[in-house]
Amino acid sequence: MEITVREFRSEDTKDAIAIWNEVVDQGKAFPQLEDLGVEDGEAFFKEQSYTGIAVNENDEIVGLYILHPNNIGRCGHICNASYAVKSTVRGQGVGKAIVTDCLEKAKEIGFRVLQFNAVVKSNTTALALYKKLGFTQLGTIPGGFLNKDGVYEDIIVHYKEL
Repeated sequence: MEITVREFRSEDTKDAIAIWNEVVDQGKAFPQLEDLGVEDGEAFFKEQSYTGIAVNENDEIVGLYILHPNNIGRCGHICNASYAVKSTVRGQGVGKAIVTDCLEKAKEIGFRVLQFNAVVKSNTTALALYKKLGFTQLGTIPGGFLNKDGVYEDIIVHYKEL
């Protein structure tokens, strides 16, 4: 599959929300409990420092990421990101494309470090990708994530200098 990543546009809202909400509803990766609606979804994607949209060769939206500061002030040079890939195309390189684009965009914007606060331990695909891309694991927070099924799971904090 050929993947291109470009900036979010208003006309992407419906498809971007569907992919985002799919991850939220699975309850195994994102901290959000509530789905995005059309109005709050468009605003959510626009208020980020950058929202990247992954499209395939047919211009179908297959994934996205949001990039924003992880903190403020003296720690404002550290950013955070979240990634969502459409379930029907997982394992086909979309994740690598959006993380790679995100690293480039974060540096371009002026961030110096990308930090992940909560990579769920069972998300082995993401963990393998982050390792391959040179992220450093800082440590594990036992029971830091509440899965949709009510079971607490460890999260692993990561960072990468840009």
